Amino acid sequence: MRQFLNRSAPPHIVTLVLLAGLAALSLNIFLPSLPGMAVYFGVEYHVMQLSVSAYLAMSAVLQLLIGPISDRFGRRRVTLAVLALFLLATLGTLFAHTAGMFLTFRLVQAVVATNFVISRAVVRDMVPTEQAASMIGYVTMGMSLVPMIGPVIGGVLDEAFGWRANFALLGVLGLAVTALVWADLGETTRPGGVGFAAQLRSYPALLRSQRFWGYSLSAAFASGLFFAYLGGAPFVGTTVYHLSPSQLGGYFALPALGYAVGNFISGRYAARIGIDRMVLAGTLAATMALLVALVTDFAGVVHPLMFFAMVGVTGFGNGLALPSANAGMMSVRPELAGTASGLGATLNVGGGAALSVWAGALLGPDTGALPLILLMLASSLASVAAIVWVFRRRRQLGV
Repeated sequence: MRQFLNRSAPPHIVTLVLLAGLAALSLNIFLPSLPGMAVYFGVEYHVMQLSVSAYLAMSAVLQLLIGPISDRFGRRRVTLAVLALFLLATLGTLFAHTAGMFLTFRLVQAVVATNFVISRAVVRDMVPTEQAASMIGYVTMGMSLVPMIGPVIGGVLDEAFGWRANFALLGVLGLAVTALVWADLGETTRPGGVGFAAQLRSYPALLRSQRFWGYSLSAAFASGLFFAYLGGAPFVGTTVYHLSPSQLGGYFALPALGYAVGNFISGRYAARIGIDRMVLAGTLAATMALLVALVTDFAGVVHPLMFFAMVGVTGFGNGLALPSANAGMMSVRPELAGTASGLGATLNVGGGAALSVWAGALLGPDTGALPLILLMLASSLASVAAIVWVFRRRRQLGV
């Protein structure tokens, strides 16, 4: 108990899992409710879809800032401030009576997404690069259980109590995670941190690094296919496949299940195989799955299990690739792990926000799932190209 309350001790891995898991749950628990929420507020679906795409855009901005801030002021203090803001915003969503009010509080709620950056930076503070890829894999494996069951719970809560029940649950869980962080998340940054001027001077060094761009772009496009899926899948599930909120929530578990399996393999073998090979294997697996989805769609096979199963394989590929890509981008300047993590996360989430909006704009009652599949496939192909760029650069340098 004394160790658990030691504010200078490194946190337990469970704390990091739950910290990142709360951010993941906030993103996806209410997705099965989106079509019904549009009806409740009397707006078009694309307006309510802003609760995903605008949330991601705000997350991108916040994650760019949170890395340097946590490097300077410490992971613990910043994390507690983030959680306090999240709880206030969640309370606001519960009392929102117009779509505009809801979306405003939803934007503030996006601050919790910075927990992704902070949890990865804490890992990189604690262990070296190859071990960081494995530990990030284990953290995200545990975290992926949350989005696996989140939409399922969200769909059931929606049908039983209405959409606000999802945000009430987020508030209760936010309080529990805040208490855990207060007790267990010890400070992992060096005393004093890095000054903001020094951090600003570090950005050109990161931006000039081909390794940083290769890892960051591969992670961004791999994440991008998933964000495009988040933007379009609720519409596809409801309009194309005629699924109820609880059924849609069940199908949403398949990508999360694939992600959990990929994370487990990454945690087990990333240090042995190497981060570059893990990223390449994961991006290729995701791309092949989307090619299968494309071929079956052209062949006239229209069934939710086929679509969501193939997206499940892309989740497996991302589970292999993303821990190593994230560890790689933070290895360029280890003393600025938070800055690198935040900049990389901004590329991930900012691109994801754009793809999420694009997915919502491309889909209509008569389009089927094809535009979404094509958009996801294009993003996945770009993720393969980015990591191949890293391999070619290593070959040129003879390393």
